[in-house]
Parts: sequence; C-alpha cells; structure tokens
Amino acid sequence: MAEPDRPLRRSRSERTADSRQLILDATLDCLVEDGYARATTLTIQARAGVSRGRLLHHFPSREGLLVAACQHLASNHLAELANWGAYSLDDLDSDAERLDRCIDLFWSTFDERYFWGSMELWTAARTDPQLRATLHPEERRLGTAVRNAIDSLFGPFCRHPRYPLVREILLSSMRGVAMTYSFDQKRDRASDPHLPMWRALAADLLN
Repeated sequence: MAEPDRPLRRSRSERTADSRQLILDATLDCLVEDGYARATTLTIQARAGVSRGRLLHHFPSREGLLVAACQHLASNHLAELANWGAYSLDDLDSDAERLDRCIDLFWSTFDERYFWGSMELWTAARTDPQLRATLHPEERRLGTAVRNAIDSLFGPFCRHPRYPLVREILLSSMRGVAMTYSFDQKRDRASDPHLPMWRALAADLLN
C-alpha cells in the first residue's frame, strides 16, 4: 500500500514571510476601512490572527507598521502598473490613443487602497510628530518609485522636453481631485469631468 503524501514542511523564513504578509494586509484593511485612529495594534493583531509577540517582532512601533503597510502595497502595485501599462499599449496605433490610455491608467491608481491608506497617514501626520518623522523619509522614497512607474507607463512620451512638467501637473491635480471622492463616493470615476481636461492638457504640451 502506498504511503499517504506527507505535507511539505515550510521553512522558517517562509513562515516568517507569511506572518509578515498577514500583518501588512490586516493593517491596510484596518487603516482604509476603520481610519487611522481605530487602526490600533490590538485591532490589527486580532485581524491578522497572530500573537502579540509575532506582531512586535516584525513591527516594534505602530507608526512603522502603518507606514510599512502602505509602502509595501504601493511598491508592488506600481511595479505591476508599469509592466501592465506597457503591455496594454501595444495594441494602440496612434500616439493620441496611447496618450489617452496612459492618462486613464494613471488616474486609476488614485482609487487604489494604498492611496487611501496613505491619505489617512498624511492627514494624521499633520498633528502627530512621531508619525510624521516615520512617514517623511518613506514618502520621499515612494515618491521616486511613483515617478519611475509613471515614466515607464508613459514610455516614449518621456523624451519630450515638457514631459516632466506634464507629469508633475497630472500628479498634483489627480491627487487633489481624488480626495473629493472621500466624501462623494457615488460619482463615476471613469466619467470624471477632469479626464478630458487632463487628456487635452497632455496632448497640447506633449505634441
């Protein structure tokens, strides 16, 4: 009789990575769904289903945990955006179509969970010096990653001398418009009236 298959034993590093991921996922869920004030370490620990010791082993401070959750998801999503965006543009023939698609994809990033988690942290950091000190250097690093991902998305348009201007205008404007969806969630993002404005602006400045 054949012996039953034995379950594969995971290595210690694999178990550590799994628990870290559980904690990061639970943290972002709490931050986005419950807000900064209610995203406590006890709430996160319960949601992740890990021990207190395990949570503190990975993240000794609440501020570091909250910032790490947003940064981790943002970094992963930005890498996916750059790869997927470049692939999805291959079927477009004209530069005008490609540029419009880039604008649409760029705008879609402002409805991601990491964006709303980051906005929770930005708002709280205004009056929380400890959070501000933790968040500031990480946001500087993420800002570089964001711009690199945008550049990969826009591809050949980056060679235009006015491209850096367009990128910064779009980044600031889209962030500001996205914030209005925090209190007016019934609107359709795909038909936002700013979309045709952003497309026209980019077309005028990059042609």
